[in-house]
Amino acid sequence: MEQKQGEQRDEAAVSAFVERFAAQLVDAGMARMPARVFAAILVSDGGVMTSTEIGQQLQVSPAAVSGAVRYLSHVAMLTREREPGSRRERYRVHSDQWYEAIASREQIIKRWEDTMRDGVTSLGRDTPAGQRLAETLAFFEFIKTELPLMMDRWRERREELFGN
Repeated sequence: MEQKQGEQRDEAAVSAFVERFAAQLVDAGMARMPARVFAAILVSDGGVMTSTEIGQQLQVSPAAVSGAVRYLSHVAMLTREREPGSRRERYRVHSDQWYEAIASREQIIKRWEDTMRDGVTSLGRDTPAGQRLAETLAFFEFIKTELPLMMDRWRERREELFGN
């Protein structure tokens, strides 16, 4: 939500955007509160907010914010940092957050691949369940190969578009 120097944000429109985007994240499988917190930080001008700021903006309890940021940190969608000169933590969304969140899934995909391989061996490749697992395994192998290539292409494209 780029704005020019001296331009005022339409806070009602910003709130509506946060709730609409959060609802889309929920539809994609994310829990409601982490989705709202992520969207709120994403639209903040600095891409960083404290727990208090998040709670005030979303009108939620500190406990709700705490659980949400714990989840978002765990899935690499935000980072925690200390506020300079304070013991308070701030939560930051980086411009490459989507890249990092997707790239961190490589380890998960590798574990799923290993587990599917074991399942195919246990069930037998010729059984209906074994065939289903073999197809899932092939998909994970495909993703494991393609994901790094796609991420490389994104880095090149990002450089073209944004120069960083």
